Amino acid sequence: MQGLSFKKTLTLRKNLPLPSAPGEARIRVSLAGICSTDLEIAKGYMGFHSILGHEFVGVVEAAPDQAWIGKRVVGEINAACGGCCFCVRGMRNHCSQRTVLGILGRDGSFAEQLSLPIQNLHLVPENLTDEEAVFTEPLAAAFRITEQLATRPEERVTLLGDGKLGLLIAQVLKDRCRLVVVGRYPERNKTLEQWGIQSLSPDQTIPLQHLSDIVIDATGSPKGFDLAQQLVRPQGTIVLKTTCAGRPKVDLAKVVIDEVTVVGSRCGPFAPALEALSRKKVDVRPLITEVFPLKRGKEAFRKAAERGTLKVLLRP
Repeated sequence: MQGLSFKKTLTLRKNLPLPSAPGEARIRVSLAGICSTDLEIAKGYMGFHSILGHEFVGVVEAAPDQAWIGKRVVGEINAACGGCCFCVRGMRNHCSQRTVLGILGRDGSFAEQLSLPIQNLHLVPENLTDEEAVFTEPLAAAFRITEQLATRPEERVTLLGDGKLGLLIAQVLKDRCRLVVVGRYPERNKTLEQWGIQSLSPDQTIPLQHLSDIVIDATGSPKGFDLAQQLVRPQGTIVLKTTCAGRPKVDLAKVVIDEVTVVGSRCGPFAPALEALSRKKVDVRPLITEVFPLKRGKEAFRKAAERGTLKVLLRP
């Protein structure tokens, strides 16, 4: 088996053993997506040194429950112990003993096969292509915001970032609030307009009376939080979706003075993500930049890191 691994540098490793773990399914990866988190791990984020990747769609090759064999699946990335104080409270994504696919203590999806617990798997609807299904995990992260915040139609919500995740979040929220996307790429304004979403550039001034009830940072930049603080109203809410390898200096005085609520937001629910994809409520086709074979994984990473690139996919 081959896999794209990181340890100081990216390396395509060959002759790897097939993954195997008690109680887990072994999945042949059909397609995997390069996420901004993968790019940050390659800069040192999380200190992870193994096979990268956590977005995937694949087919079950082996499983303790024979009914899963041959099924096309996607998988939640947090493998929980099931018995710690967080698991028993239903907080499996925050399990104190968890491993995380391609991020923490568990080989990821940039390989020909991977292993995950059966309880992490979700069947892919037949009307979805692999190219659509591979977006389930990041789309679930977008839906996590709807679990954490009950947005109202009259609320002003500013979304910072028109990258891969930002464009998914925009589609999830567009009918739930008065949404404005602040992005760096003017060429994406047309796509946002087709979706019925207003967009602004970062240098366009937002009047004081139009400060947002909620600001979502999906910039992928350490500077995103500073901009969010400028745009949120007193007693408003900032949602943080950005993870970075660096440790930026943050001035929290405005958070205290303006009594701003800060919400961290990470992994989300797969069921509404799959439903939205199946019902064509979310369009992921404009987000795919290029598909590479796994053997050209290092080239794929270089492409994914280029300014203006959206989703780069790997086909093992």
